[in-house]
Amino acid sequence: MLLFLFSLLFVQSDTLTQAYSDKWDGPMPDESAFSSLMSSNDMIFVVLGVSLIIWFTLLGYLFITERKLSRLEKQFENSK
Repeated sequence: MLLFLFSLLFVQSDTLTQAYSDKWDGPMPDESAFSSLMSSNDMIFVVLGVSLIIWFTLLGYLFITERKLSRLEKQFENSK
């Protein structure tokens, strides 16, 4: 009896690994054409494309805002 209690207290069994061992494999690989194209180019072109879209959007927004501001300045000067 004492040996049984000793084994329960000091010998740890790894029940989580046994219960979840088949679930830790990670996600299944996606074999779509888009995924294989992006992984073949190491995703650098995706990052480049997204950053260029963001920069062009910001530049376009600044250009449109500048045009509106210059129109408002002209209207303000003409109303004086």
